[in-house]
Amino acid sequence: MSAPTEAPVPLDRREGAHGEVVLRRRGEATYEIIVNGCFLMDTSDGRSERLLVDAAHAAHAAAGVHGPGRPSLLIGGLGVGFSLAHAAAQEHWGAITVVEREEAIVDWHRAGPLGGISGAALADPRVSVLCTDLVAHLCAPVREAYGAPTYDVLCLDIDNGPDWTVTDDNRSLYAPVGLAACRARLNPGGVLAVWSAQPSARFEQALRDAGFEAVRTEEVVVARGAPDVVHLACNPA
Repeated sequence: MSAPTEAPVPLDRREGAHGEVVLRRRGEATYEIIVNGCFLMDTSDGRSERLLVDAAHAAHAAAGVHGPGRPSLLIGGLGVGFSLAHAAAQEHWGAITVVEREEAIVDWHRAGPLGGISGAALADPRVSVLCTDLVAHLCAPVREAYGAPTYDVLCLDIDNGPDWTVTDDNRSLYAPVGLAACRARLNPGGVLAVWSAQPSARFEQALRDAGFEAVRTEEVVVARGAPDVVHLACNPA
């Protein structure tokens, strides 16, 4: 999504395992996360992050394959916390696992200004946060995975999209090996939802080639620029 035009004020700058991570404030109440000089997301408008969760849940319900209890959710990328806060506010989710590789981002939520968005969610007993690399977590053998080995829904928002990754390491997530790992992590009828700043016909085809069904893309109108999108795909039952 596009950054607003008002001059930002850096609040914290750290060197993470994958480069520089910066938290900035723009104006009185808008916070931005910058990774290696690339604008990742801000707190100005969380509609697309909320749709990511809602569209994934609707797709899972439509698949009609349900195990015992409420569906489990993995959120890939804590970001500014909109997806987590939205999911935790909904009773229809069971266990909610968040995977975030940048310790700085987790710190900004646990003891920093982003706690205003995520504080209640992080206190929810259904929620657990894993400070680890999402690609490594998904690609690890099921028996070696942290926490629940499989999920009903994967909501991934770690890049500006499949065609615009924050780091080169993330490209494998959208390649055949990464999509195969996502399917291995999903229960039958499970849903993969991927946020993107722009649609990608190539990624839609990659999802089909990986064996996913019901592949589609939903648009989210935003205040500035072209619509964001959510790519959706279902693991066959």
